[in-house]
Amino acid sequence: MKDQDHVRPRTRLYLITPPQIADVDDFVATLETALEAGDVACLQIRMKTPDGEIDEAATRTVAAAVTDLSQARGVAILINDSPELAMELGADGVHVGWDDMPVKQVRALVGKDMIIGATAKNSRHVAMQAGEAGADYVAFGAFYPTATKDGTVAASPELLEIWQESMEIPCVAIGGITVENAAPLVTAGADFLAVSAGVWNYPDGAPAAVIAFNRLLDELAAG
Repeated sequence: MKDQDHVRPRTRLYLITPPQIADVDDFVATLETALEAGDVACLQIRMKTPDGEIDEAATRTVAAAVTDLSQARGVAILINDSPELAMELGADGVHVGWDDMPVKQVRALVGKDMIIGATAKNSRHVAMQAGEAGADYVAFGAFYPTATKDGTVAASPELLEIWQESMEIPCVAIGGITVENAAPLVTAGADFLAVSAGVWNYPDGAPAAVIAFNRLLDELAAG
């Protein structure tokens, strides 16, 4: 349960790769400039086949290209869906989805040191179960419509408020988040903003998006 004297740290940016990357070298160059532009907590490598399954070959390729440069900047690398790949690739953690391996089983597999994140959609019950099973954070959403991921359900900012009031485990807000619509989620209690298209498809480029997000987060933290 939450310590009532707990002061919530400033919200941070949590990047997710595009589901497909046509040119890895181009993406690496974009990522490098984005990470140099401002604070980023982590990068989730989420590579999908056209039918929505994990693309293991693409995951390996992208991880090999971005892990060292990200970790050198203090940015944690998380692998989506596969704890086995996360261990193989030297990642800092794994994010498991709603229908993936149970968190307790993942923790037994990866050990005590690897970060585990778990999708909770719009369910506090699922989130609490994940926390009890050993997850380091839970992800709520989708808060806004998103074209990046299929099968999402709508979540309300009130969910973040209730979570912050009662639970210690950090929460991630996900789903269609942009610089323009992020503020209510930060105010409600998101510890991290998980963003994909809102950075990679930003009209002025990914570095400008990272700058804009961090400016917003600084302003909101300052009150």
